[in-house]
Amino acid sequence: MEELEADPHPFYERLRREAPVAFVPQLGLHIVSTRDLCLEIAKDSAHWPAVISPAGGRTFGHGAILNTNGPEHTELRGMVEPHLQPSAVDKYIDPLVRPFARERLAAIEDNGAADIVAEYFEPVSVRALGDLLGLDDVSTDKLREWFHKLSVSFTNADMTPDGEFANPDGFIPGDEAKAEIIAHVDPKIDHWITHPDHTAISHWLHDGMPEGQTRSRDVIYPNLYVFLLGAMQEPGHAMGTTLAGLFSRPEQLERVIDDPTLIPRAVGEGMRWVAPIWSAAVKVATSEVTVGGVTLGEGSLVMLSYGSANNDENAYDAPTTYDLDRPVIPNLTFGGGVHACAGTYFASAVVRIALEELFETIPNIELDPAHEVNFWGWGFRGPKALNVTWEV
Repeated sequence: MEELEADPHPFYERLRREAPVAFVPQLGLHIVSTRDLCLEIAKDSAHWPAVISPAGGRTFGHGAILNTNGPEHTELRGMVEPHLQPSAVDKYIDPLVRPFARERLAAIEDNGAADIVAEYFEPVSVRALGDLLGLDDVSTDKLREWFHKLSVSFTNADMTPDGEFANPDGFIPGDEAKAEIIAHVDPKIDHWITHPDHTAISHWLHDGMPEGQTRSRDVIYPNLYVFLLGAMQEPGHAMGTTLAGLFSRPEQLERVIDDPTLIPRAVGEGMRWVAPIWSAAVKVATSEVTVGGVTLGEGSLVMLSYGSANNDENAYDAPTTYDLDRPVIPNLTFGGGVHACAGTYFASAVVRIALEELFETIPNIELDPAHEVNFWGWGFRGPKALNVTWEV
């Protein structure tokens, strides 16, 4: 598992070539690694309903949107989606993201050097979602801490042969974060029940409910944990990945800085090149089925590796190379089917604005040659750090 966290590419390249549906004992499920098979399963929710990995279930608890289907899933999508529709996002995204992005850049622009992930990308990412949710009174550092602790739990996926967690203590950080979240958010929920406002959690409580009723905290908290993990940090990973990709193609970086209208295309390629959520979606077979030449029994679990699908040699030329000019072929960064990510437009807009502000403020940004770019992660993946320099 440590090798997989460090660099999944050689393993998935071999899986796509030799065993596109492969049982991984440490995970207790099958990995699906090719684009065609991931698409086939993602779009067939009737025969492949969504479930959640054992570590994900332990981290989020019952009732998370990732683990629901049918009317329950429709109800939860109806709870979280209105704030995330493009028409809604366009009304609030600039004042939500741009002032804080400028504030962070103003704090570092005279320094001439930074780990741009820690000092800019991560803060902008977590602040955007935190403020949208209604957690504007939680510090940026605390939001980052909550994300990292939940991530430790979610990626604590190693299983023993008898189906137990190999490292039960790996869930302690996530449990600590959840206890802090509940202690902080419970009083806010008490207030929002009688004094609803524009924040997302307030809308989750009230929207679509009968007069005088609000949704249970048993519904709110599992989905809040999902957002604080899957949506809190991943735009930051996408920012770092996109910039790292552009650094690998200096002429393309120069074009994007000169023409900011290219930023959305640069971001799309960045998120294809290294998917921020590499492997997370889990499906269960409702009956015996043959997939990729492998017969799976009813109840078999498969994990769709969207990061691998985005690097499938049968779909993309030189897929491990970042290329702004690559023909646009839809990728699976945000999943597919009815469980495709509800925050696709919101996340993409946060990344776009952060890079617009960065390139406007520091157009002469360069990769610091004294530091290598080290990507890390298998469930979630992005640069651990991205050291940059610029002339002041």
